[in-house]
Amino acid sequence: MSSRVSDVDVVVLGAGAAGLMCALEAGRRGRRVLVIDHWRAIGERIRVSGGGRCNFTNRSVSAANYLSQNPHFCHSALARFSPRHFVAMVDEHGIAYEERDDGQLFCTKSAEDITRMLTRGCDDAGVRIAFECIVGSVAATGSSDASVGPRFSVATGQGTFLSRSLVVATGGLAVPKLGATPIGYRLAEQFGLQIVPPKPALVPLALQPDLLARLAPLSGVAFRAEAACAADPSPRFLNDVLITHHGLSGPAILQLSSYWQMREYGPGPKGAVTLNLLPGIDTALWLEERRPGNVLLATALSERLPRRFAREWCALHGFDKTLNQMSRAELDQAVRTLSQWNLEPSGTLGFDKAEVTLGGVATDQLSSKTMEASTVAGLYFIGEVVDVTGWLGGYNFQWAWSSGWAAGQCA
Repeated sequence: MSSRVSDVDVVVLGAGAAGLMCALEAGRRGRRVLVIDHWRAIGERIRVSGGGRCNFTNRSVSAANYLSQNPHFCHSALARFSPRHFVAMVDEHGIAYEERDDGQLFCTKSAEDITRMLTRGCDDAGVRIAFECIVGSVAATGSSDASVGPRFSVATGQGTFLSRSLVVATGGLAVPKLGATPIGYRLAEQFGLQIVPPKPALVPLALQPDLLARLAPLSGVAFRAEAACAADPSPRFLNDVLITHHGLSGPAILQLSSYWQMREYGPGPKGAVTLNLLPGIDTALWLEERRPGNVLLATALSERLPRRFAREWCALHGFDKTLNQMSRAELDQAVRTLSQWNLEPSGTLGFDKAEVTLGGVATDQLSSKTMEASTVAGLYFIGEVVDVTGWLGGYNFQWAWSSGWAAGQCA
């Protein structure tokens, strides 16, 4: 470790979306801010998000779009810095964007536009950023009053930094190839805060081996369906489902995976997921209208589902007769199974394939207005490291902007 010692007002650990937003806001208040990141570049998750276009927010954001053990915690920050506020920043910097399905906003050109907006804002506010800076240890100095002296000492390979405020914006465990580490959780525990066990979220689901053997040859086939947890069918997500070599993916499954994971924070089975393969129609009536013809169920389903999938699905369930040969009981069974196809996942594909992390620093120990720890003055946690997890569609970035902005007003 370097022996150089520097004194600043705010140290922000993590140069991602939340960390940069917090640094920018604190710098604008005249605070001397240092951002520390162990990675070789800043904003990597921003750069790769949305296929390189960054789904930076959503027009419609509310606490209902987030999962947490305290579902109301995120409301204050989201209300005080809303999508409208972030879009105003984007407009101010002349960044072109487009609106896609369900209110999702994407950069028209490149995600780099968002990163440049944040880094330029940090530059203008006098924020310093230390790249490839490894944190060795963090300690409290013993001072509880920032007006008297620094509260925290952060020892790194580039020197020791003394600060009056420490903001932890280190993210979760998702996408380790982009530098995810558990350091934020370790720091929380070091200062006596509780952690809701982290789990992968917005993640593909693996299937049991016997079912996977039947479906794996259909890898790459996608269809529209309504997905829910069988034991708790609210909420339901209507979107594409994708069959993969490992199980199920696609937007509907990614959305559902967070709720499936949340059913139990501890080990043990989480139950089945259920798919409605013919959403939005009266399945019984639809089949009855096709019954007079000499048509196989698989052939009828090919009107609404990929042909290969329809054939394998019917074979899987033993529906090998024409509709006019099926008894009333068989038709009723087909209707029930099409409307509620229950599948028992064997697990998820883990943090390597997850987009975000479920769980994190328990919110009952943080101020919902400032993100400051209730038991440690000057210590803040923001972004993905906190037990607030958004839906797919720009919600997690909005939480990063909102929580980062909230902490930046006080740190």
